[in-house]
Amino acid sequence: REAVVSTQSTGAPQMHRALIEVLGSLPGETLVYCGHEYALQNLRYAQHVEPYNPAVQKMVRECTERRERGEATVPTTIAQEKSYNPFMRVGKRDVMEFTGQTDPVEVMRVLRERKDTFK
Repeated sequence: REAVVSTQSTGAPQMHRALIEVLGSLPGETLVYCGHEYALQNLRYAQHVEPYNPAVQKMVRECTERRERGEATVPTTIAQEKSYNPFMRVGKRDVMEFTGQTDPVEVMRVLRERKDTFK
């Protein structure tokens, strides 16, 4: 099964549908390939959102080691993404607390806004 999703220029409802309803419904072993090598940058944001998430910490270590060896950080799997990607964790307590929202679409909106200005 194949799905192509871009979230660069979409709003929160479209992002929620793409990430939660479409990609999130795929089997956990489905491979995920990104179009650019953004893993460590995205993981820094994930650490900011959920600093105590062990899956984030593990992925930071793995991706750092891969990049140091000159290797790509992809593919990952849907199951992995659901364990550390805050945009796929909008229903998790820590992510909702980070955004101050409980509605999943609003959580997505605040995550995206904050990611856009995250340094």
